[in-house]
Amino acid sequence: MTDNGITHHTATINGDDLHWVSAGSGGTPVLLVHGFPESWWAFRRLIPLLAAEHRVIAVDLPGFGDSAVGDFTSATMAESLCALIVHLGLGPVHLTGQDISGTPTFRLAARHPELLRSFTAIETTLPGYGLETLADVVNGGSWHVGFLAAPGIPELLLAGREREFLTGFAFPAMNGTPGAITDRDVDEFTRVLARPGGLRAPAAFYASMLREGDEIRSIAAEGKLTVPVLAVDGGSGPFTSGTMAQVADRVTSIRLDGVGHLVALEAPDTLAKELLTFYRGLDA
Repeated sequence: MTDNGITHHTATINGDDLHWVSAGSGGTPVLLVHGFPESWWAFRRLIPLLAAEHRVIAVDLPGFGDSAVGDFTSATMAESLCALIVHLGLGPVHLTGQDISGTPTFRLAARHPELLRSFTAIETTLPGYGLETLADVVNGGSWHVGFLAAPGIPELLLAGREREFLTGFAFPAMNGTPGAITDRDVDEFTRVLARPGGLRAPAAFYASMLREGDEIRSIAAEGKLTVPVLAVDGGSGPFTSGTMAQVADRVTSIRLDGVGHLVALEAPDTLAKELLTFYRGLDA
C-alpha cells in the first residue's frame, strides 16, 4: 500500500505482467492511463480525489512503470487494456488517456465501446490527425519524438542519464506549473525509466505511432466514437479538442488555463473537478 489508501496489483494480462494501482470502491469504475515520461504515478494526487466517488484503477502501460519490459505498439497496448477491464470484471468504465496513451485508448474506445461509459482524452492527438507534426522539427515540432523513435538511439544515449533527461529537458519543457514536479516525482519516474529495459517500450511505442496514421484514420472512417468524450486541452493548444471533434460524435471540450502538458501532475484538483462533473452527468 502507498499514499492515500492506494494498493498495488500485478497479474499476467495478455501474456505479460501488468502492474496497476487501485483505490476506492463505489461508483462507476475509472481507468486512468498515463503518457510519457510517466507511469501510474502521474495520477497519484488525482486518484484519491476521484476515489471519493469511484473505484479508480491507474495502470502502468506494458513496458512502462513496473509492468513487464518489452517492445509494444499502441495496438498491443489497447489489447492489454481491454484484457485488464475483462480480468477485473469492471464493466463499462470511464476511460481516461493522457498524452501518448491517447492512441491505445482511442483504439479501445473504437473497437470495444461496450466496455466504456465514457472516454476522456487529455493533452493528446492521434496518428493521422496531427501527431506526426510533433516530430517535424522544421515546423515547430519537438526533437524528442523522432529521437525516441530512432531504433537503438534512446538506449545508446540515455541509459545512465535518465534523471538528466527528465530534469534537463522533459519536465522543464512540458511542465507549466512551477513546483508541480517534486523531487519525489523525479525519483519515481527516474526509477522506472532507468530499470533494465526501461527505455525499450517508449522507443518502440513512439516508432509504432509514427507509422500508424493510415491505420488510425481507417479505424475512424469505420464510424466515429459513439461513447461520450471529454477533450481536455492544457498548454499545448487545441490539439485534443481538434482531434476528438474529427473522430467522435459527442464531444465536450474544456481548456485548462495556466497549466502545461502534464495536466494530472500540475492541476489535479482542477482536473478532478472537471472529471467528476463529467462523470456525474453521465452516471445520473
